[in-house]
Amino acid sequence: MLDTKSMLVLKILANGSSGGSYKIFESADIISALPKRFRTDSDGIRHILTHLEREDMISIKYDDDDTYCLAVLPYGVEILENERPKKKEKRNALLVFLSFLCAFLGGALGAILTYLIIK
Repeated sequence: MLDTKSMLVLKILANGSSGGSYKIFESADIISALPKRFRTDSDGIRHILTHLEREDMISIKYDDDDTYCLAVLPYGVEILENERPKKKEKRNALLVFLSFLCAFLGGALGAILTYLIIK
């Protein structure tokens, strides 16, 4: 699993490149594209890119200081595509729980009203 910062960097790289072709990225551009609370320095970006490359999500052709020529591999694209449905699953679980809670409370209220009418 990827942490949030690595997932954001992978999204930035996937949005910046197309079709698995190599593209040149500056670490300053990646840093500026990150949300403010997830910003890091160039060493942090280097560590994240190294981690993504070890996990076979990206391929780094070369890196020169803070300039990287890289491509997002199919596994990286697959990780990004599989990350989206998790939010829907959480939302569906919440809806199921709320439906159960409403049905339970409705049944309890019906039982109480029935008891009060019969008594």
